Amino acid sequence: MIEEQKSQPHQRHRGLLIRLKQLMADRRGVGAVEFALIAPLLLSLYITSFEITIGLSVSKRVTHSASTIADLVTRETSVDKTMLTTMKAVTASLFAPYTPDTPPSIKVTGVTLDATGNPTVAWSWDQDNGRPYAIGSTVQVPADMHIANSFLVRAEVSVHHELLMFMPGLLPNSVRDLTISREYFYRQRLGDSVNCTNC
Repeated sequence: MIEEQKSQPHQRHRGLLIRLKQLMADRRGVGAVEFALIAPLLLSLYITSFEITIGLSVSKRVTHSASTIADLVTRETSVDKTMLTTMKAVTASLFAPYTPDTPPSIKVTGVTLDATGNPTVAWSWDQDNGRPYAIGSTVQVPADMHIANSFLVRAEVSVHHELLMFMPGLLPNSVRDLTISREYFYRQRLGDSVNCTNC
């Protein structure tokens, strides 16, 4: 009788150990648990990568727009506001299929360099048919383009872009407001300068 009572707790412990071993050996459901742990991280990485890819694509279009505008203007010996206004359509076509929330800001400036290579504004135009820079004001020009008695066209394009940063636990989830801007300087192709008749 006493031996039976002693053997019962021993059998219970043995039964618990067997069940515990069976539980540890049972691999069913491990994949589901692993997926539940990894899925949020993979999803957030996918969303963030997608947003960054769009941001880089928009940046590429801003660069291409500024380069194209400068290239088109420098092919002319004379331009006016009507011709420059077509640059908005050029930019819109280069941004397709993306449509920015606000239209891109476009500025085109004729820059004249005097006998000492000092660059100043000869004329300027923006997307609202305004004059963004005062005539005669100083312009920052790359050092290798400071050539006496020459002429440059500067094209500037900037656009507002919202970038969703979605990295739970690593970065705060937020929408970053970015202004992506580029500028290009081109030399005139024909004659000594590019004039704007009504800028």
